[in-house]
Amino acid sequence: EYDGDRNAEGERHGFGKARLPNGDTYEGEYEHGLRSGRGTYRFKSGALYTGSYLQNRKHGKGIFFYPDGSKYAGDWVNDQRQGQGEYTYANGDTYTGEWFNHMRHGQGTYIYKDTGSKYIGRWVNGIQEGPGEFIHLNHRFQGRFFNGKPLGRGKYVFDFGCEQHGEYVQLEQEKKEEEEEGEEVPLPVESKWKASEITTLTPWIPEDEKPPSP
Repeated sequence: EYDGDRNAEGERHGFGKARLPNGDTYEGEYEHGLRSGRGTYRFKSGALYTGSYLQNRKHGKGIFFYPDGSKYAGDWVNDQRQGQGEYTYANGDTYTGEWFNHMRHGQGTYIYKDTGSKYIGRWVNGIQEGPGEFIHLNHRFQGRFFNGKPLGRGKYVFDFGCEQHGEYVQLEQEKKEEEEEGEEVPLPVESKWKASEITTLTPWIPEDEKPPSP
């Protein structure tokens, strides 16, 4: 069903309200028969999107309310979360930063509601990877992350005024027997912190960032 403006060709054009065959509804702007401009789309599932459209796809600034209570507010490109945006998860955690192809990708900050801990750093395809900082109640870790876990050289900075330098090294794990089909069972990679020295506080510059010019 459609109730709204049409152009000379009879296409939906201008402002209108529509009820789709699956029970979803849309109220907003149309161009040549397609959702384009500002609008609000209500899903039968309880989800809701309000924001910009381009040729029936979410594109531009918009807010999506998901059925589980989570919410994304930010940039959209071709129906995907892409650009800058903030996601509030159902458990109260939040991520604010860059998105690409629907995933956390680029620079961003993730705050864990239960503990108050915070990760500030790089993300690749939804996983912490690259230089980053994990901030806890009275200390923080600064270093590099790989596949969501710290790996390589880094340091723990304590609020009482000292640092512990060291590195996370991967533990060698005993290889499992191969399955009868001949496929190996992938083992989770664990890393262990090896401390090397304790110093006073020193500046930290992430490895792939150049220090400021003198």
